Amino acid sequence: MKVSMMHGAGGEVMGELLGVLTRLTNNNAGGIGLESLDDGAVIPIGGQNIVFTTDSHIVRPIFFPGGDIGRISICGTVNDLAMMGGCPVALSCGMVIEEGFEIADLERIVASMDDALGEAGASLVTGDTKVMERGSLDGIMINTSGIGIARTIVRDNGLVPGDRIIVSGTLGDHGIAILAHREGFDLGEQIHSDVAPVWGLVKEALDAGIIHAMKDPTRGGFASSINEMARKSGVSVRVREEALPMKKSVRSAAGMLGIDPLEVANEGKVVMGVPEQDAERILSAIRKHKYGHDATIVGIVTEGSGVIMETAIGGERFIEPPVGDPVPRVC
Repeated sequence: MKVSMMHGAGGEVMGELLGVLTRLTNNNAGGIGLESLDDGAVIPIGGQNIVFTTDSHIVRPIFFPGGDIGRISICGTVNDLAMMGGCPVALSCGMVIEEGFEIADLERIVASMDDALGEAGASLVTGDTKVMERGSLDGIMINTSGIGIARTIVRDNGLVPGDRIIVSGTLGDHGIAILAHREGFDLGEQIHSDVAPVWGLVKEALDAGIIHAMKDPTRGGFASSINEMARKSGVSVRVREEALPMKKSVRSAAGMLGIDPLEVANEGKVVMGVPEQDAERILSAIRKHKYGHDATIVGIVTEGSGVIMETAIGGERFIEPPVGDPVPRVC
């Protein structure tokens, strides 16, 4: 068996690779490490909950409608911290750059990172740079790690029957934007990536009520995230197809390309499970944030297993966990 592109696509096949990468016998983290396979680790230090995470980014193309590899490298790590309830504080950055890479493009990437840091309220505090021979890398790879402080720890396995499922905005934007731009498709209306730091939105939600579980629908999209949340929580989720927020352009492009938009990555959205009594209050708070105008309650948590969609024509079907993201190299 050899590693394939599917092993990095965020679906069921990636789980096989994680089974190898997490096979550690000297990992004495005391319950704060890899065993939960969450968006990060929570480390209690001095009475505070420190959240730690890391992410690597190999986007192709490195510049795309709505963002670039610099913005996504900051937002990806900030959002992983936010999914654990962590307010982002400090990030590191490791760059591996191919010989011959344009300095003007590097300056553009760094400026984009700076803008995202300012929006997230975090600082870049340390880093490392390596240069590789021409042809040995596809332009540039960026790794960012981050730490944050969590007043309230949120994980992805806390769904309970009766919870409402909230999606913070339209689904499929990032992956479809990358694919359309990469392949040069003329869709009449340009689709833009949703890449954005979501901590501000998450903070508004946490201030408004209780969040039982939370995850950002990146690789594998909403289908992967909601299935993972349901499986880890030992519950079933029922989703209403008509409630799922999606741009018409994204839905049309996905249909033309034969792609399920629910399996396509987002980079500025949140899926959360909240108690029924807090749902409307949290939804109202999210909708006041600039990245939450299209937030919607899309479903309910029930006893059982699996994710079931109630279709627009009155039927039902399972939303299966995807094998992998149908659009590779998007984050």
